[in-house]
Amino acid sequence: MIPADFDGYFADPFVLRLADGSYVAYGSPEGPSDGDLVFEALRSDDLAHWSSVGPVLRRVDAALGGDYWAPEVIEADGFFWMYFSAGHGIIGHHIRVAKAETPFGPFVDQAVSLTPNETFAIDAHPFVDDDGSKFLYFARDVVDAERPGTHLAMMPLATWTTSGGETTEVLAPQADWQIYERNREIYGRRLDWHTLEGPSVVRRRGRYWLTFSGGAWTGPGYAVSWAVSDSPSGPWQMAPREQPALLSSGTDFSGPGHNSLTVAPDGRDAIAFHSWDESRALRQLHVHHITFGPEGPRVDGPIRGPSTQPDTFAISKP
Repeated sequence: MIPADFDGYFADPFVLRLADGSYVAYGSPEGPSDGDLVFEALRSDDLAHWSSVGPVLRRVDAALGGDYWAPEVIEADGFFWMYFSAGHGIIGHHIRVAKAETPFGPFVDQAVSLTPNETFAIDAHPFVDDDGSKFLYFARDVVDAERPGTHLAMMPLATWTTSGGETTEVLAPQADWQIYERNREIYGRRLDWHTLEGPSVVRRRGRYWLTFSGGAWTGPGYAVSWAVSDSPSGPWQMAPREQPALLSSGTDFSGPGHNSLTVAPDGRDAIAFHSWDESRALRQLHVHHITFGPEGPRVDGPIRGPSTQPDTFAISKP
């Protein structure tokens, strides 16, 4: 396996490039944690060597949840805004937003749920288009669908803390590799439950590229795929069914997933994601180059070493 870029547990990594060219990574904890702060942050000058600066988000009211997942941060209007979900175990998660004066916090919850009408909402991803339009992509549960499960959705933002319109569907599961669990008992029913999660959007080559994870995060079938659109509001076209994976299990990784996208010091695009260690005890941070070519994206080698990924991601143009 390719060595991780940070030895500790660091799931759902989001990497923010700061104005001075350095980087901060935020990740989900292994489970419920003690203390007044949650979400460990890491600091790096090169995307390859990381040091912990400790947790950065002040806890919300315990009634809202004790489990915190998938933080993402955007710098805007002189502040740093963190989007995350809070809930009780796997129950009742909703998207919230916190604010800080520095990327290292403390981030303070702004006392608002951005998804009050959802039964379950996680993995928020803020995106600002070239014209300044703001969008929030996230994952939500949809039961009454051809393939029930966790789907991807998007809402426009009026401000960093308020919705600017109706939530619309981005992607629904379309393949068996996205099955989380067959015959899962959930919402009082038994369903073949699918999962799409961890959306991340970037504009390259005049188009919008969406990377996301699918399947069960607990197993080797977890993988990263992609979709493309001519608009941030879609419609989105998934990667070809015959070759959907951008990252998948093999000799290099075990259950890679939940990625974010940034720009490396050399100006090339980079993808951060987690993967299990060899003992399957830790989900750990990896950062690799990614190329958005005319025929679609491909993941190249790690930031801190030569490419070891085969060039097997040639795909038909959407």
